[in-house]
Amino acid sequence: MAWAGAELAALDPLRTLWLALAAAFLLALLLQLLPCGLLPGGALFQDLIRYGKTKSAGPPRPAVCRAFDVPKRYFSHFYIISVLWNGFLLWCLTQSLFLGAPFPNWLHSLLRILGAAQFQGGELALSAFLVLVFLWLHSLRRLFECFYVSVFSNAVIHVMQYCFGLAYYVLVGLTVLSQVPLDGRHVYIIGKNLVMQARWFHILGMLMFIWSSAHQYKCHVILGNLRKNKAGVVIHCNHRIPFGDWFEYVSSPNYLAELMIYISMAVTFGFHNLTWWLVVTYVFFSQALSAFLSHRFYKGKFVSYPRHRRAFLPFLF
Repeated sequence: MAWAGAELAALDPLRTLWLALAAAFLLALLLQLLPCGLLPGGALFQDLIRYGKTKSAGPPRPAVCRAFDVPKRYFSHFYIISVLWNGFLLWCLTQSLFLGAPFPNWLHSLLRILGAAQFQGGELALSAFLVLVFLWLHSLRRLFECFYVSVFSNAVIHVMQYCFGLAYYVLVGLTVLSQVPLDGRHVYIIGKNLVMQARWFHILGMLMFIWSSAHQYKCHVILGNLRKNKAGVVIHCNHRIPFGDWFEYVSSPNYLAELMIYISMAVTFGFHNLTWWLVVTYVFFSQALSAFLSHRFYKGKFVSYPRHRRAFLPFLF
């Protein structure tokens, strides 16, 4: 099995990128854990790691930083791009799997540049297909929530965060598609029957995805309802202490659920996909950073904030 070890050890462009992103967010998180007197005071650094309510809780922002503000409600643009782009990738994969259509030349070339290989170590095509379906459904639900569940205030994000968010959903879809075993421009199906590739971890991953998605939806409903009356009419945009569901354990259960959604995709890949575990690592550190800053905001704003709550991981962090 020397070839398998070599495959896992190889750092292709995608793995290198996800590893670098994970390392960058880990460093940012570690810097925030330093005592207040040792925190880096660079205005741009603080502006790039904070968004929404945590920007107001950070150090004073100079005018040059405010010039690059973008409304946080533009989060919906991320999911519009994801639904369209990853929907297109899913369509291409479906055409190839069920009709034998080859990938477009430009898409195949792009996948090869990113590190896709021929006959990728026996990777199951069904795994990548299911993960791409999960990613598309996740984006569709989040888009629905942006329009009909969440209540956005006048909070902002930096334009670089906005651009990163747009690029992220393009990149993550390509990452999934790059895990499909290829035979030239065609998908290579082991056994020539997609249904026969079904394994126990596909079912487990699907159940985890549904469970995590349901909890994330509940948490977003709870947050949205804090700004609505009983009739569902928005009456203010103030911050209040949320209660219920996973909010009883952590300050940002929506971020925890996001992590669990990505872990469910790793399970669907059969636990062994190194590229996707690097994606999960990035998601872990990026969501942990946002959760930590959000937790600090709540504790600073509300004297009566529940002391037993953790920021991101129940009972731990």
